[in-house]
Amino acid sequence: MHDKLYEAGYRGHDLERFLVRVVFCLFADDTGIFEPRDIFYEFIVERTGKDGADLGPWLTQLFQVLDTPEHERNAALDEDLNRFPYVTGELFKGMLRIPSFNSTMRQALLDACLFDWSNISPAIFGALFQSVMTPQQRRKQGVHYTTEKNILKVIEPLFLDDLRDEFKQLKSRKDTRRGADLRRFLERLAQMRFLDPACGCGNFLIIAYRELRLLELDVLKEIYSDFLANRQIELSASDLSRINVDQFYGIEISEFPVRIAETALWMIDHIMNNRLSLVFGQTYTRIPLGASPRIVHGDALELDWAALLPPENCSFVFGNPPFGGAKFQSKVQRAQVRRIADLGGTGGTLDYVAAWFIRAGEYAAPGSRIGFVATNSITQGEQVAQLWPVLFYRCNLGIAFAHWTFAWGSDARGKARVHVVIIGLDDREAVPGRKRLFSYPDINGDPEETRHAVLSPYLFDAGGLGDPHLTVREESSPINGMKKLITGTQPLEKGYLTFSNPAKSSFLAREPEAEPYFRPFPGSREFIRGQHRWILHTANIPPQKLRDLPMVRDRLRAVQAFRAKSKRIATRRLADFPRYYGVTVVPEAPFLIIPQVSSERREYVPIGWLEPPVIPSEKLRLLPNATLSEFAILTSAMHMAWMRTVTGRLESRYMYSVGVVYNTFPTPPATANPSKLAPFAQAILDIRASHPGATLADLYDADLMPPDLRRAHQALDRAVDRLYNPRGFSSESERVKHLFMRYERMLTPLTAKEKDEPRRRK
Repeated sequence: MHDKLYEAGYRGHDLERFLVRVVFCLFADDTGIFEPRDIFYEFIVERTGKDGADLGPWLTQLFQVLDTPEHERNAALDEDLNRFPYVTGELFKGMLRIPSFNSTMRQALLDACLFDWSNISPAIFGALFQSVMTPQQRRKQGVHYTTEKNILKVIEPLFLDDLRDEFKQLKSRKDTRRGADLRRFLERLAQMRFLDPACGCGNFLIIAYRELRLLELDVLKEIYSDFLANRQIELSASDLSRINVDQFYGIEISEFPVRIAETALWMIDHIMNNRLSLVFGQTYTRIPLGASPRIVHGDALELDWAALLPPENCSFVFGNPPFGGAKFQSKVQRAQVRRIADLGGTGGTLDYVAAWFIRAGEYAAPGSRIGFVATNSITQGEQVAQLWPVLFYRCNLGIAFAHWTFAWGSDARGKARVHVVIIGLDDREAVPGRKRLFSYPDINGDPEETRHAVLSPYLFDAGGLGDPHLTVREESSPINGMKKLITGTQPLEKGYLTFSNPAKSSFLAREPEAEPYFRPFPGSREFIRGQHRWILHTANIPPQKLRDLPMVRDRLRAVQAFRAKSKRIATRRLADFPRYYGVTVVPEAPFLIIPQVSSERREYVPIGWLEPPVIPSEKLRLLPNATLSEFAILTSAMHMAWMRTVTGRLESRYMYSVGVVYNTFPTPPATANPSKLAPFAQAILDIRASHPGATLADLYDADLMPPDLRRAHQALDRAVDRLYNPRGFSSESERVKHLFMRYERMLTPLTAKEKDEPRRRK
């Protein structure tokens, strides 16, 4: 029906308001809001023509009737229209353009009427809305609608678990004050206020409302247990539910979801009222609609949240704000993030969702709590040192609970593949020892919960650290005494100089004289999987040779034209030098390789050597003149533990960062002797060589790693562990905590040096 009206030219605000009114009528027809049931369906069948020409005017008049109290209606009003109740609220206020229907469109509405809406969860409307959006619209707005299961992962540790535990304790009491305390508990539920500042179609608000009403129903059954046992006692419906939709607030940038959220909250209210009626045998309805949810249409990063809900009245802020990595933000979004974060300098590289964390942290009053879904990037890589000091020190927040990275689910068709974390925040001074961490042995499975004294922004137990909120800053050069790790060649050529095997063969079939100028050009994938990619290396081709290579010259002209059109000044300057790469790294001796991207399922990132004539791409990190001892340290469980904790991710795959991982890695104490590791490193290389034909992907498969290679790595791990601690380590968490302690000590002389530098300059 939406599509047919849209195609006919009935669009925008009027279409959106019209559709949510129809949805409400469909729901009301099947759930008892309209009495008798099916009067909406019968009205369309009996009073509108089969050609659909009069359907729009009839529906427009019906919406006016639903917004008019019975005693104010015209005495001459059509009898079929007068059967409908007064609904009030904001849903039917205001006139809309009258849509034009035809027979096909009328039938689409009748088909919708024949569907049974009574068993539908209102939370599904968010998924329906996402389904009519294009992938481009979803990416632009950063929307990811949420399953009920994942909503519960936020709201249960945020407030539901505590409320349920409190009720359980009250329920188990036998003293005379039990009843009064249950009533006070119920009254406290009615005083709570909930804000979702990126509410979309209201899924979080809907599920939170439903769960709160279910808890209220359990409390009411305890309070009125005598009534339920003996129906002779009088009980008024007004003695029952105190919780209402006006306790729920939201902000949403698009109008259509705002209307859906309002309507869906009224729907879930009616569903819960029906459940209440079934338990107590009382008819409990809220028609006409007296209370309304407070959903505001606007940009949450520009609006004043306190004007909607004073922070001292807000109990919980939660939701699933838009994501949007720094590279995918619009200019307006990027400016918003930088203004709100106020990091200075270049403004940082924060994900769009970070702005919601900061706004919520600055808004929330002491005692209120925050729970958001976020991209896992805010707990990894360079963003940690940008975002978390703001939350910890400017906003005075601490982590109350967190879910490690897991695969996000959506009820919508065409759902995006997203890997997320869930972060719950409260006062930094909140009681220690109750921090909840949900880890995922399988990112597609269910979590395992552990309890901790304090949680690091990297989502591990930080108890025992001098500063449990310590973050790892990106460094431009090693602060650990290690050699400089560099990034491979960045050609800046839009694919004109790079070739797959088939493309290379096709090129050489037409210009065989170019073969000496092709060099292997592996990235992470090619290095790990033993695949081939090639690049034309033209910098040293003599002019007289290049004159005889017309196809190569054509490629260089294409590179020149591509660079000349670039928006970047530095790239345009390179247009005059198409024979040179944007960043040139052409090693003349064997070099150690760390792939930038590697599967999170591997226990060890595959590290190894390459040699000329290979030109490593920008997807590889290389260490020239590396020793066996350096290879041993970098491939050890200690280095892997540091990398897994602080590096960024691509979805859930490791993105090895030079500035965050390598340059900051806490090396063994100065008293240690890394040269002892050389035999262990050589053993690993020898075992790799004993499996000819096997790629690094084969050798480091999470399930199929050869036993002899695994044993060699374990022997190396024990040797490296003993350089840090003679007793070794029993788990990765012990390694991580030890490394962070060493990182704290490593930073101390750097901090002192930074303080001294201004005096030296003077």
